[in-house]
Amino acid sequence: MAATFRRHPQDAARINLHEDWEMRYWSDKWGVPRQRILDTVKRVGVQVKDVARALGKSA
Repeated sequence: MAATFRRHPQDAARINLHEDWEMRYWSDKWGVPRQRILDTVKRVGVQVKDVARALGKSA
């Protein structure tokens, strides 16, 4: 049986926009489209707590 695992960001305090799998992680976690995360990061920066607050989600 193949092992399955879910990747988690190495730096849980920042969103890495350059990793496709990490963008999928945050999009799934918050239930928002990737573009909304990108737009929010442009406004508030890459700190997870700031992005989560701007999206009305918990970090």
